[in-house]
Amino acid sequence: MKNNELSRRNFIQKTGKAGLGLGLSATVLPSAFSCSSAHAIAVNTPPTPYTQQPLPYNYKALEPSIDALTMEIHYTKHAATYTKNLAEATVAEGVNTGSMSLESLLANISKYSAKMRNNGGGHYNHELFWKVMGPKTNALPAEALMSAIQKSFGSFEAFTTQFSDAGKNRFGSGWAWLVLTSDKQLRIGSTPNQDNPLMNVSDLKGFPVLGLDVWEHAYYLKYQNKRPDYITSWWNVVNWKFVSDRYDAAMK
Repeated sequence: MKNNELSRRNFIQKTGKAGLGLGLSATVLPSAFSCSSAHAIAVNTPPTPYTQQPLPYNYKALEPSIDALTMEIHYTKHAATYTKNLAEATVAEGVNTGSMSLESLLANISKYSAKMRNNGGGHYNHELFWKVMGPKTNALPAEALMSAIQKSFGSFEAFTTQFSDAGKNRFGSGWAWLVLTSDKQLRIGSTPNQDNPLMNVSDLKGFPVLGLDVWEHAYYLKYQNKRPDYITSWWNVVNWKFVSDRYDAAMK
């Protein structure tokens, strides 16, 4: 067996288990985006199921931007484990998943354990991540979102640069986000680990319109330590129809 194949297999074995132990900061900064604001926006968009949903395309559909092996490991190992651990946490902590939406749980995540925070965020983030990507996608957002982006950031090019920088500059593992704030403004930021802007413990607060996973397991097989290359290529598979529809629903 060739050395590079051995390296790939070793990476698979390690990443199937690694990346799930998360060190989280408890720092909370004031924000105008309240839990009630998050709920008000969330009711206009479909709630995220607590169970892992089928991948909306096959593992190789996003090549060459994201290779098939990375997609398979990411979906079947990492994301599946977040879902499994979330289910365990909801049972252990008495969460009625039939009456409490995942979005509501995240908006009050400070009341729950680190396990719930890590895996509730991990599950929500990944369920969104699969949908904001797709094969043969539109190259640009729809008119309403494009207009809002241009108003907020000056141009689409300036937006993609700022968003890319949020992902590139996120220290360690985490996510880059485009969010809609409580006053219906677009904002770019990032969160550590599996935190997201719906959480009441997050420094960045808003409704997630677009999210990018910058954990190493999302790109390391193909891009090694070159996160900027991964982010540059990722723009080619953004599903702008889904993102635009999500924005439109949140604006209602």
